[in-house]
Amino acid sequence: MPRLLLMFLLLIPLATHAAPTLLILGDSLSAAYGLDQNDGWVSLLERRLAREGYPTRVINASISGDTTGGALARLPSELERHKPSIVLVELGGNDGLRGLPLESMRRTLADIITACRARGARIALAGMRLPPNYGHAYTRGFEQIYADLAQEYDITLIPFLLEGLADGTADFQADAIHPNREAQAIILDNVWKHLRPLLD
Repeated sequence: MPRLLLMFLLLIPLATHAAPTLLILGDSLSAAYGLDQNDGWVSLLERRLAREGYPTRVINASISGDTTGGALARLPSELERHKPSIVLVELGGNDGLRGLPLESMRRTLADIITACRARGARIALAGMRLPPNYGHAYTRGFEQIYADLAQEYDITLIPFLLEGLADGTADFQADAIHPNREAQAIILDNVWKHLRPLLD
């Protein structure tokens, strides 16, 4: 009996300190569109976490083509299934490319943030930018949404997910929209410097 009790007591810390879960809620930029999944920045993140000793489980719930509205609709089931301690939100690019109303996008992102926070998750928000042909007012308003939400909800902001990628096609696939295999490491570095404090 004493031996069984000792084994039980030794197991308690393992259950109490279960590995945290990081949920990536994104679109094609996080879903490794056009690439082998193992080459995407989310897979590179998993390997870096393991290499640097972070016992973090990564769930990539990203879907190519997803909008903020689509992500919000499926978010409750993702939160219930995975119970993440951290959620990285990488959304909005498809809203912008479709020219959807900015206020609607802002409101939906706010609802996503609120839903994640209600589950006790810490949040990182990845900012995006649009090509200049969408007009100065729209592109500026689009970019500002991320900074405003990060300030309003006091959450971590990754200012621009694609920071440092070369203009044109050097770091992009043939569609000139989706980063290529070589660019994934740059994206990971952009994410890592803002995500790491949340992990610590």
